[in-house]
Amino acid sequence: MLFCGINPGLYSAATGNHFARPGNRFWPALHRSGFTPRLLHPSEKDELLRGGYGLTNLVGRATASADELTPAEFVAGRKQLARKVRRYRPRVVAFLGMGAYRHAFGCPDAKLGPQAEPFEGAAVWVLPSPSGLNANYQMPALVQLFRRLWQQSSKSR
Repeated sequence: MLFCGINPGLYSAATGNHFARPGNRFWPALHRSGFTPRLLHPSEKDELLRGGYGLTNLVGRATASADELTPAEFVAGRKQLARKVRRYRPRVVAFLGMGAYRHAFGCPDAKLGPQAEPFEGAAVWVLPSPSGLNANYQMPALVQLFRRLWQQSSKSR
């Protein structure tokens, strides 16, 4: 499975670790939903890879907020991501940010969860951004969505 964030925040870019800002809920949600046997620190991203889960971003440019990105950057990011997916061939690509997915794929009505259209042969899931700035989804709801993905992907192994 490949987890695809929107873009690196400034803190993540400075540390070189995905979802590194202390308020980001990615790592706790990943653990609480069953993906990892213990809570990993962002610097332990290689542990995630050893478990069969990769990390990337849709857009490579670091910003303080994803709102600073342009629609063209999302479309260009989709093309770059397509090359990665063809190369590494994950069974599932999980997008962490509904707005970014909608922009990149031209699907303004996309909903959370599994998507009907695969991407370069991989099943697609859309999850909310785990950023602490995303107050629409509190931790219990985020964990529930991550757990659905984990359960679904566990069945297909």
